[in-house]
Amino acid sequence: MATKPKIAVIIGSTRPTRFADKPAKWILKQAQACNDIDVEVVDLRDHPLPFFDEVASNAYAPSQNAEAVRWQQTVGRYDGYIFVVAEYNRSITGVLKNALDQSYTEWARKPFTAIAYGTAGGSRALEHLRGIGVELQMVSTHAAVHIGGSDFFTVFSMGGNKPIEEIEANLLPSAKTALDELVWWAKATLAAKAAEV
Repeated sequence: MATKPKIAVIIGSTRPTRFADKPAKWILKQAQACNDIDVEVVDLRDHPLPFFDEVASNAYAPSQNAEAVRWQQTVGRYDGYIFVVAEYNRSITGVLKNALDQSYTEWARKPFTAIAYGTAGGSRALEHLRGIGVELQMVSTHAAVHIGGSDFFTVFSMGGNKPIEEIEANLLPSAKTALDELVWWAKATLAAKAAEV
């Protein structure tokens, strides 16, 4: 393949006191170490989306809101995604769900993985994200990175607030597997799309 897949690390929380920046920087560093993808951060703080209020999904009607269109253009630039997933009350954040709903065609037939966090490692939120991803015709990797339990409280800002490197030995195996799977799927879906032309 002539070009490397472009991957976005999407930070799925916008709270002023969010923890998301710590895992986002860490997974960005791991992804940048992969020689066969190009990776960038996409921060939902930079996309002040309204609550979804279009007449329909952009699969059926063009969006009217300028911020929604700008978001769709951003999403469309990438061949795959790494979501930074906070677990709020057993699900993903409202801003992430809204961002997912604001686009459709740009997500379709692209892979994603995640780094999820919370007391249960963000596992319940990630399961919701995977269900949403299937509806958007995305491909989820089997593996993902989970920061939970004592590891979470070691690095969480309201816990030990230690650098994520303190626990990275526990995260590196799953990160490698998740990124390997993401790269494989990104190349496979790009090749399949090229074959359709």
